[in-house]
Amino acid sequence: MQELEVRSDSPASRLERLGMHPGLAIGYLGLLLFMIGDGVEAGFLSPYLLDQLHFSESRIALIFTLYGVTAAIASWLSGALSDIFGAKRVMWMGLIIWVVFEIPFLLFGIHAHNFPVILASYMLRGFGYPLFAFGFLIWITHITPQRYLATAVGWFWCARTGGLPTLGSLFASYSVPHYGAYRSLWISLALVIAGGLIALLGVRETRGAGPAANRDANPFAVVLSSLSIAWKKPKVGLGGIVATVTTTSEFGFLVCLPIFYVHTVGFTLPQWLRILSIMFATNVVFNLFWGIVGDRIGWRKTITFAGSCGCALTTLGLYYVPHIFGPNYLLVTLAGMAYGIALAGYVPIAAIMASLAPEARGAAMSIMNLGSGMSIWLGPAVVGLCLPRFGIEGVIWVFAGLYLLAAFISYTLKLPNESETDRVAQGSHA
Repeated sequence: MQELEVRSDSPASRLERLGMHPGLAIGYLGLLLFMIGDGVEAGFLSPYLLDQLHFSESRIALIFTLYGVTAAIASWLSGALSDIFGAKRVMWMGLIIWVVFEIPFLLFGIHAHNFPVILASYMLRGFGYPLFAFGFLIWITHITPQRYLATAVGWFWCARTGGLPTLGSLFASYSVPHYGAYRSLWISLALVIAGGLIALLGVRETRGAGPAANRDANPFAVVLSSLSIAWKKPKVGLGGIVATVTTTSEFGFLVCLPIFYVHTVGFTLPQWLRILSIMFATNVVFNLFWGIVGDRIGWRKTITFAGSCGCALTTLGLYYVPHIFGPNYLLVTLAGMAYGIALAGYVPIAAIMASLAPEARGAAMSIMNLGSGMSIWLGPAVVGLCLPRFGIEGVIWVFAGLYLLAAFISYTLKLPNESETDRVAQGSHA
């Protein structure tokens, strides 16, 4: 009995009670540090390119859009590549790509004010972050028990959002005034390397690290299955649409809101960076909260009402609060916090996607990752297309409309056991 008590209070048991797989715990820390480095630029890169390098808004939107295209491709491939090579090797690919293309981006692009080099190197660096981050997410979904899967995914989004853009932007709000934007970008490179090595060298778990596909499987067929599952299992395809909408506004806002809040509303750049940090610090806390709630009240309800409906309302608040009340720092910060809370309501989407196709979990996660990756370019693309024609208000309404569409779709994403429960309930009422 005494031995059982010791085991029940072991570090591994405590981690499981927190909703974190013990074998991956150090990986969350490495992911957080990696994403802090990746997120340093998030709050100031677009105004830096505008004010210091004097690029036009359309050129800036093009830079972020092409980055998003490569990130979308990498996000989609992360599932299939993890099946073929293993999640850990995919994470190594992501880290190496990020570092290799960040160096010419800084040396021959930013430093030389060279637009073609910035465009090409930043676009190619877009393959890095999704391979690293989503490779780890797939690792999580492969080995985490379903009873706390949404909570484990919540921890993933805590680490991801805790770095990009929360702590990354907070770091930049102090680093840029003291060291300048250019040196801050070099510091971000060091943070990415440190985080990547902590995760990859620190995690010793082997069951989910290796290839999931049969060794005799055709790699091309594995990659193709990561697309074909969207029409073989239509709910997986619909879930991919919801995943696309989820963070489309987030990446669009990183392009247009710094300019809106600094140039139109009248905040200073450090003020905007702190608002951004507080917004996503709130999101970090509620990523875990909605993961726990989703495990208890249902993943689909959480995504539909807390995520989709909540984001539709709070997205409008990000524009109308400063539009009505002006540069009121407290009210704008509260509006940002409300958006961060609502955005966290989408946390259970990974749990839903993995459960909609348990026999092809890697392929289903590829569709979700493709959707998440597409948002990286779709958000800036919406801004690039709509901002010149409709202004910032029009951009905001487009994002709000997308969230209402996501609410309608997400409400239909019933899991097989959920549908059976509904049929039994209907029969009992007949």
